[in-house]
Amino acid sequence: MSNADQALIALLRENARASTAELARRLGVSRTTVQSRIDRLEARGIITGYGVRLSPEYEQGLVRAHVLLTVTPKLADKVVRSLKALSSVRTLHSVSGSFDMIVIVESPSISDLDGLLDEIGALEGVERTLSSIVLSTRIDR
Repeated sequence: MSNADQALIALLRENARASTAELARRLGVSRTTVQSRIDRLEARGIITGYGVRLSPEYEQGLVRAHVLLTVTPKLADKVVRSLKALSSVRTLHSVSGSFDMIVIVESPSISDLDGLLDEIGALEGVERTLSSIVLSTRIDR
């Protein structure tokens, strides 16, 4: 992938709804060039969709946590399916080290988070959890 494509992706990460004219202005190229790069990145499967960024005011009201999981190896797929069904689960990473997975969750309150953590800990195949509540986000790209 070219440096120009990477720069375009970085701008789209900032604002996926930016117009091609705005992207072109910021990149110093024509709108046609931007559109053809986007079309090519989509065709290659590099860009597979566009997302929603929530306002800082809304996000400040959410309680986020990182939940580290140790799972029974034979039940890992079942744990993944169960976590995918929970709407409060935002991201699930498979990791190396003393834990098998890291789950990033969001809840509207501490009491809702408490219930969610209990629910995750009770899933069949989850052997152990360790939770850390996010106090602030210093960098978000």
